[in-house]
Amino acid sequence: MKQIISRIKTKIEQYLLKNSSRVYLYNCNQEFASKLKPNSLVLDAGAGNAPYQELFANFNYETADKFDSSCKYVCDLVAIPVQDERFDYIVCNQVLEHLPEPKQALKELCRVLKTGGEIICTTPFFYEEHLQPNDFYRYTQFGNAYLFKEAGFEVEKIEWLEGYFGTLAYQLEVAYRSLPIALTSIAENWFGLVLSPFLILCKVLFLLLSAILYRLDLKVKFTSNGHPKNYVIIAKKV
Repeated sequence: MKQIISRIKTKIEQYLLKNSSRVYLYNCNQEFASKLKPNSLVLDAGAGNAPYQELFANFNYETADKFDSSCKYVCDLVAIPVQDERFDYIVCNQVLEHLPEPKQALKELCRVLKTGGEIICTTPFFYEEHLQPNDFYRYTQFGNAYLFKEAGFEVEKIEWLEGYFGTLAYQLEVAYRSLPIALTSIAENWFGLVLSPFLILCKVLFLLLSAILYRLDLKVKFTSNGHPKNYVIIAKKV
């Protein structure tokens, strides 16, 4: 019975919680890929299992990652074993926060990028710790601008990846997943008995609000107030 309930719960979550950040991340990489010159050589830095490889299927595509043996270059991004100015373009999605020396990594990416070549990079601003213990930093738009400039890039664009509705939806999703409902998790007395139904109601409400806000974020990318969950940066080597 527990397995059946768990499967139903998972199906409901998969249907309702369509993370708008993932959609925007895919779209911004798709837009970047659409502007690349034919026969370009692209490096996916920190590629992992290369989830965006299909977007670069019409180009020469190489991958680098310290922790994924399927990549062409299994290496630290501060020391990529290729000659200077090898690549026409670089893709670096949600990677810098996992590097203890992000400035050095960006300098190395600048080294292997051809003059005039572009990099697309996304970084988290408002996100919980993940992939521990290899999670070191969060980035403001000003921190991003500083790092890229210091590494030798000219920043062409820094913008919110998703809108504030997406940020808020994600926070509500985290609250939905994190709030305890078992009495022993709250208090072993009457207070826990009283509080538990309230928290269950909150979890249901957070789930529904999160689902609504994710969908709203995809319809209306609201950036006038609040803050993003992630930034996307386009920069050029000059």
